[in-house]
Amino acid sequence: MKIGVLALQGAFIEHENMLARLGVSSFEIRQRKDLRRPLDGLIIPGGESTVQGKLLKELGLLPAIKDLISKGLPVFGTCAGLLLLAERIENDSRSYLQTMAISATRNAYGRQLGSFHTEGLFDGIGTIPMTFIRAPFIKEVFQDARPLASVNGHIVAARQNNQLVTAFHPELTGSPAVHEYFCKMVEFSYPSATSNAIIRVNPKANISTPILECSPPDISGISSSTTTYIMAPAAKDRR
Repeated sequence: MKIGVLALQGAFIEHENMLARLGVSSFEIRQRKDLRRPLDGLIIPGGESTVQGKLLKELGLLPAIKDLISKGLPVFGTCAGLLLLAERIENDSRSYLQTMAISATRNAYGRQLGSFHTEGLFDGIGTIPMTFIRAPFIKEVFQDARPLASVNGHIVAARQNNQLVTAFHPELTGSPAVHEYFCKMVEFSYPSATSNAIIRVNPKANISTPILECSPPDISGISSSTTTYIMAPAAKDRR
């Protein structure tokens, strides 16, 4: 398994470190040519969505990444990454990838509550730590997107087929649970992607079962388009 991490700005190194804890190989995506390397999934980190969005457009990465996601590449966006993937940003006229059927509110908690830490229930995982930094939240999910976690009545994590987003920063906590969930998505989409991966799960982590020994993620309620994607060629056969 090889995961590309968008490394234009923000907390990309923390994502790489979390993947390393799971024994998953990663590499940084900084230029369009980096997308020519074989990859099984993509992480879009937190940071400044306006800066990342501007660089994505200037470097020609935005249409290329949008095309990969539309063809079924698993993607995981945190905080700013959520905003970049959202179809609509309620308090901002700018838009970016627009691949996920959610609407989001930028800096939703305001400056007074710009940063806070809590714990919450994540569907399919259990209770996990959540770190919010000037975070957005998801105002609405539509089509076949579904919420995975809520805090104080606001949706803070969601999934739509091959796309996963969190308003919080799982890479800044001690738990690799959400990254493992994403790796399960990648594994289920490209079963052969695990052939070169050694998933090492910390037995003290807040995870119920090792990734290679558990059943595929729950896809109940997901549209039939997912099934089409699951049957796509394995990552090592893609060109």
